[in-house]
Amino acid sequence: MLRRELPLTETAGRVIRIAEGRIAPGPDGSPLQPEQPWPEAWHPLCYWRDVPVALAMEERAGEAWPDGRQWLSRLPESWFPLLSTALQVAAWLRDHRFCGRCGAPTARLDAEFAMVCPACRHRNYPRISPCIITLVTHGEAMLLARSPRFPPGRFSTLAGFIEPGESAEEAVRREVYEEVGLTLGRVHYYRSQAWPFPHSLMLGFFAEAASRTIHIDGVEIVDAAWFTPRHLPQLPPPYSISRALIETHLAEVASGATAR
Repeated sequence: MLRRELPLTETAGRVIRIAEGRIAPGPDGSPLQPEQPWPEAWHPLCYWRDVPVALAMEERAGEAWPDGRQWLSRLPESWFPLLSTALQVAAWLRDHRFCGRCGAPTARLDAEFAMVCPACRHRNYPRISPCIITLVTHGEAMLLARSPRFPPGRFSTLAGFIEPGESAEEAVRREVYEEVGLTLGRVHYYRSQAWPFPHSLMLGFFAEAASRTIHIDGVEIVDAAWFTPRHLPQLPPPYSISRALIETHLAEVASGATAR
Protein backbone atom coordinates (compact mmCIF):
# COMPACT_ATOMS: atom_id res chain seq x y z
CA MET A 1 0.00 0.00 0.00
CA LEU A 2 2.97 2.32 0.60
CA ARG A 3 5.42 2.92 -2.27
CA ARG A 4 8.77 4.18 -1.05
CA GLU A 5 9.27 6.43 -4.03
CA LEU A 6 9.55 10.18 -3.68
CA PRO A 7 6.77 11.87 -5.72
CA LEU A 8 9.20 14.50 -7.01
CA THR A 9 7.30 15.33 -10.21
CA GLU A 10 3.95 15.75 -8.45
CA THR A 11 2.56 19.17 -7.59
CA ALA A 12 -0.57 18.04 -5.75
CA GLY A 13 -1.86 15.14 -3.70
CA ARG A 14 -2.73 14.26 -0.13
CA VAL A 15 -0.94 15.80 2.84
CA ILE A 16 0.14 14.86 6.36
CA ARG A 17 0.26 17.91 8.65
CA ILE A 18 2.65 17.33 11.52
CA ALA A 19 4.11 19.28 14.43
CA GLU A 20 5.73 18.29 17.72
CA GLY A 21 5.21 14.59 17.00
CA ARG A 22 1.47 15.12 16.49
CA ILE A 23 -0.52 14.66 13.29
CA ALA A 24 -3.62 16.63 12.31
CA PRO A 25 -6.75 14.53 11.65
CA GLY A 26 -8.19 14.80 8.16
CA PRO A 27 -11.91 15.29 7.45
CA ASP A 28 -12.28 11.51 6.98
CA GLY A 29 -10.75 10.78 10.40
CA SER A 30 -7.48 9.51 8.94
CA PRO A 31 -4.07 11.24 9.28
CA LEU A 32 -4.34 12.36 5.64
CA GLN A 33 -5.68 15.71 4.46
CA PRO A 34 -7.66 15.86 1.18
CA GLU A 35 -5.89 16.16 -2.17
CA GLN A 36 -4.70 19.72 -2.78
CA PRO A 37 -1.88 21.69 -4.46
CA TRP A 38 1.50 21.49 -2.71
CA PRO A 39 3.42 24.65 -1.80
CA GLU A 40 7.18 24.45 -2.42
CA ALA A 41 7.91 24.29 1.34
CA TRP A 42 6.14 20.92 1.70
CA HIS A 43 8.18 17.74 1.45
CA PRO A 44 7.30 14.95 -1.02
CA LEU A 45 7.09 11.81 1.10
CA CYS A 46 5.75 8.70 -0.67
CA TYR A 47 2.81 7.18 -2.52
CA TRP A 48 -0.06 5.81 -0.45
CA ARG A 49 -2.50 3.60 -2.34
CA ASP A 50 -0.95 5.06 -5.53
CA VAL A 51 -1.76 8.64 -4.46
CA PRO A 52 1.18 11.01 -3.83
CA VAL A 53 1.62 12.24 -0.27
CA ALA A 54 3.55 15.25 1.03
CA LEU A 55 4.65 16.21 4.52
CA ALA A 56 3.69 19.67 5.83
CA MET A 57 5.88 20.68 8.77
CA GLU A 58 4.09 23.14 11.05
CA GLU A 59 5.28 25.13 14.06
CA ARG A 60 2.57 24.22 16.55
CA ALA A 61 0.27 21.23 16.89
CA GLY A 62 -3.44 21.73 17.39
CA GLU A 63 -5.00 20.70 20.70
CA ALA A 64 -6.97 17.90 19.02
CA TRP A 65 -4.00 16.46 17.10
CA PRO A 66 -3.27 12.89 18.31
CA ASP A 67 0.34 11.87 18.82
CA GLY A 68 1.97 8.98 17.00
CA ARG A 69 1.09 6.32 19.58
CA GLN A 70 -2.54 7.41 19.62
CA TRP A 71 -2.74 7.15 15.84
CA LEU A 72 -1.15 3.70 15.86
CA SER A 73 -3.57 2.47 18.51
CA ARG A 74 -6.65 3.55 16.55
CA LEU A 75 -5.71 2.56 12.99
CA PRO A 76 -5.27 -0.88 11.35
CA GLU A 77 -1.73 -2.28 11.21
CA SER A 78 -1.58 -1.55 7.47
CA TRP A 79 -1.20 2.17 8.30
CA PHE A 80 1.97 1.61 10.35
CA PRO A 81 4.47 2.10 7.46
CA LEU A 82 2.94 5.45 6.46
CA LEU A 83 2.77 6.80 10.02
CA SER A 84 6.24 5.54 10.87
CA THR A 85 7.74 7.12 7.75
CA ALA A 86 6.04 10.46 8.35
CA LEU A 87 7.02 10.64 12.03
CA GLN A 88 10.64 9.67 11.44
CA VAL A 89 11.17 11.97 8.46
CA ALA A 90 9.56 14.85 10.36
CA ALA A 91 11.86 14.29 13.36
CA TRP A 92 14.87 14.22 11.05
CA LEU A 93 13.89 17.43 9.24
CA ARG A 94 13.32 19.17 12.58
CA ASP A 95 16.61 18.05 14.14
CA HIS A 96 18.99 18.48 11.19
CA ARG A 97 18.41 22.05 10.05
CA PHE A 98 22.10 22.83 10.71
CA CYS A 99 25.25 21.02 9.68
CA GLY A 100 26.71 18.79 12.38
CA ARG A 101 30.21 19.38 10.99
CA CYS A 102 30.44 23.17 10.56
CA GLY A 103 27.14 24.53 11.93
CA ALA A 104 25.91 26.18 8.70
CA PRO A 105 22.21 25.97 7.74
CA THR A 106 21.46 22.90 5.60
CA ALA A 107 19.30 22.60 2.50
CA ARG A 108 17.07 19.75 1.42
CA LEU A 109 18.02 17.72 -1.64
CA ASP A 110 15.20 17.00 -4.04
CA ALA A 111 16.29 13.59 -5.35
CA GLU A 112 16.41 11.73 -2.02
CA PHE A 113 15.91 12.00 1.74
CA ALA A 114 19.08 13.99 2.37
CA MET A 115 20.14 17.36 3.74
CA VAL A 116 23.31 18.97 2.38
CA CYS A 117 25.46 21.72 3.83
CA PRO A 118 26.17 24.43 1.21
CA ALA A 119 29.33 25.44 3.11
CA CYS A 120 31.23 22.14 3.55
CA ARG A 121 29.08 19.81 1.39
CA HIS A 122 28.48 17.39 4.26
CA ARG A 123 25.32 15.32 3.78
CA ASN A 124 23.12 13.74 6.38
CA TYR A 125 20.31 11.25 5.99
CA PRO A 126 17.38 10.29 8.22
CA ARG A 127 18.78 8.87 11.43
CA ILE A 128 17.98 5.23 12.15
CA SER A 129 19.10 3.80 15.49
CA PRO A 130 19.28 -0.03 15.63
CA CYS A 131 17.96 -1.58 18.85
CA ILE A 132 17.40 -5.11 20.07
CA ILE A 133 14.16 -6.14 21.74
CA THR A 134 14.07 -9.54 23.35
CA LEU A 135 11.57 -11.91 24.90
CA VAL A 136 13.49 -14.05 27.40
CA THR A 137 11.83 -17.39 28.11
CA HIS A 138 12.40 -20.36 30.41
CA GLY A 139 10.10 -23.14 29.30
CA GLU A 140 6.60 -21.67 29.16
CA ALA A 141 7.48 -18.73 31.42
CA MET A 142 8.33 -15.27 30.06
CA LEU A 143 10.53 -12.67 31.69
CA LEU A 144 8.80 -9.28 31.51
CA ALA A 145 10.07 -6.07 33.06
CA ARG A 146 9.07 -2.51 33.89
CA SER A 147 10.86 0.65 32.85
CA PRO A 148 10.33 3.70 35.09
CA ARG A 149 8.79 5.39 32.03
CA PHE A 150 5.98 2.82 31.64
CA PRO A 151 2.36 3.47 32.62
CA PRO A 152 1.46 1.94 36.00
CA GLY A 153 1.13 -1.84 35.86
CA ARG A 154 2.60 -2.35 32.39
CA PHE A 155 5.36 -4.90 31.79
CA SER A 156 7.19 -5.49 28.53
CA THR A 157 10.15 -7.25 26.92
CA LEU A 158 13.75 -6.12 27.36
CA ALA A 159 15.27 -3.68 24.85
CA GLY A 160 18.35 -1.57 24.30
CA PHE A 161 20.47 0.20 21.70
CA ILE A 162 23.24 -1.63 19.84
CA GLU A 163 26.63 -0.17 20.68
CA PRO A 164 29.38 0.68 18.13
CA GLY A 165 31.22 -2.44 16.94
CA GLU A 166 28.62 -4.77 18.45
CA SER A 167 26.50 -7.37 16.67
CA ALA A 168 22.78 -7.61 17.37
CA GLU A 169 23.24 -10.99 19.06
CA GLU A 170 26.00 -9.62 21.29
CA ALA A 171 23.72 -6.73 22.22
CA VAL A 172 20.96 -9.16 23.26
CA ARG A 173 23.26 -10.99 25.65
CA ARG A 174 24.81 -7.79 27.03
CA GLU A 175 21.51 -5.95 27.58
CA VAL A 176 19.82 -8.91 29.26
CA TYR A 177 22.79 -9.45 31.57
CA GLU A 178 23.08 -5.72 32.41
CA GLU A 179 19.38 -5.23 33.09
CA VAL A 180 18.34 -8.45 34.84
CA GLY A 181 21.58 -10.38 35.47
CA LEU A 182 20.66 -13.40 33.33
CA THR A 183 23.00 -15.48 31.18
CA LEU A 184 21.40 -16.71 27.96
CA GLY A 185 21.50 -19.94 26.02
CA ARG A 186 20.06 -19.95 22.53
CA VAL A 187 19.21 -16.62 20.88
CA HIS A 188 16.82 -16.70 17.92
CA TYR A 189 15.97 -13.81 15.55
CA TYR A 190 12.26 -13.09 15.06
CA ARG A 191 11.69 -10.01 12.85
CA SER A 192 12.16 -6.24 12.82
CA GLN A 193 9.95 -3.17 13.16
CA ALA A 194 10.53 0.51 12.50
CA TRP A 195 9.77 2.35 15.73
CA PRO A 196 9.29 6.10 15.15
CA PHE A 197 9.79 7.29 18.75
CA PRO A 198 11.81 8.95 17.48
CA HIS A 199 13.97 6.90 15.04
CA SER A 200 14.61 3.32 16.15
CA LEU A 201 14.77 0.11 14.16
CA MET A 202 13.78 -2.69 16.54
CA LEU A 203 15.38 -6.10 15.90
CA GLY A 204 13.27 -8.69 17.66
CA PHE A 205 14.71 -11.83 19.28
CA PHE A 206 13.68 -14.78 21.41
CA ALA A 207 16.25 -15.88 23.99
CA GLU A 208 16.39 -18.81 26.39
CA ALA A 209 17.53 -18.09 29.95
CA ALA A 210 20.04 -20.42 31.58
CA SER A 211 18.34 -19.88 34.97
CA ARG A 212 15.45 -17.95 36.53
CA THR A 213 17.45 -15.96 39.07
CA ILE A 214 16.91 -12.23 38.42
CA HIS A 215 19.06 -9.29 39.56
CA ILE A 216 17.54 -6.07 38.25
CA ASP A 217 19.74 -3.03 37.69
CA GLY A 218 17.31 -0.63 39.40
CA VAL A 219 17.94 2.09 36.82
CA GLU A 220 16.75 0.99 33.39
CA ILE A 221 14.57 -1.66 35.02
CA VAL A 222 12.61 -1.06 38.24
CA ASP A 223 10.82 -4.41 38.36
CA ALA A 224 10.99 -7.75 36.54
CA ALA A 225 9.31 -11.11 37.04
CA TRP A 226 8.56 -14.42 35.39
CA PHE A 227 5.00 -14.74 34.08
CA THR A 228 3.14 -17.78 32.82
CA PRO A 229 0.54 -17.75 30.02
CA ARG A 230 -2.17 -18.12 32.68
CA HIS A 231 -1.02 -15.18 34.79
CA LEU A 232 -0.08 -12.12 32.75
CA PRO A 233 0.36 -8.45 33.68
CA GLN A 234 -0.76 -5.47 31.62
CA LEU A 235 0.99 -5.98 28.27
CA PRO A 236 2.45 -3.50 25.73
CA PRO A 237 0.14 -2.15 22.99
CA PRO A 238 -0.89 -4.47 20.12
CA TYR A 239 0.93 -2.46 17.44
CA SER A 240 4.36 -3.02 19.04
CA ILE A 241 6.88 -5.75 18.19
CA SER A 242 7.13 -6.37 21.93
CA ARG A 243 3.50 -7.47 21.96
CA ALA A 244 4.08 -9.55 18.81
CA LEU A 245 6.92 -11.43 20.54
CA ILE A 246 4.68 -12.15 23.53
CA GLU A 247 1.70 -13.22 21.43
CA THR A 248 3.90 -15.49 19.31
CA HIS A 249 5.21 -17.23 22.43
CA LEU A 250 1.69 -17.60 23.86
CA ALA A 251 0.47 -19.13 20.60
CA GLU A 252 3.37 -21.59 20.58
CA VAL A 253 2.68 -22.60 24.17
CA ALA A 254 -1.01 -23.13 23.36
CA SER A 255 -0.11 -25.33 20.39
CA GLY A 256 2.55 -27.25 22.28
CA ALA A 257 5.35 -26.01 19.97
CA THR A 258 7.67 -24.01 22.21
CA ALA A 259 11.01 -25.33 20.89
CA ARG A 260 12.75 -22.91 18.53
